[in-house]
Amino acid sequence: MSAGTIRVLLVDDETQFAAILAKRLRRKGFVVTMAGSGPEGLGQLETDPVDVVVLDVNMPGMDGIQVLREIRMRHPLVQILMLTGHADMESAISGMAMGAYDYLMKPADLEDLVRKLRDAGDRSRQLDEESGLDVPPA
Repeated sequence: MSAGTIRVLLVDDETQFAAILAKRLRRKGFVVTMAGSGPEGLGQLETDPVDVVVLDVNMPGMDGIQVLREIRMRHPLVQILMLTGHADMESAISGMAMGAYDYLMKPADLEDLVRKLRDAGDRSRQLDEESGLDVPPA
């Protein structure tokens, strides 16, 4: 695996949507893992570090904003892209204020998502280098 490969965790309770998106992102060269809930995503981050988390805002139980807060506390260098529907726009803006890298409206344009993932992945790696933390390569 090349040093330039961006590792992505998709956290979305809509499993069919996440599976299709993961397949498309893998075709674009990303390494993608999936989680169907906030707690599952947080658990995966403990064992499988990633560069970017794509996080659905509206999930049952632990919503995207709660997950964002936990990621920021536990994994401050990980970049987060929020996925939101029209009704969740306020939550996306709130997420940006809490440290999300960016947000996208569902359904996200694939090329727009790819561009934002690459930018966020670059930012994550830059922060890793600046922090001096030993982060395992992809």
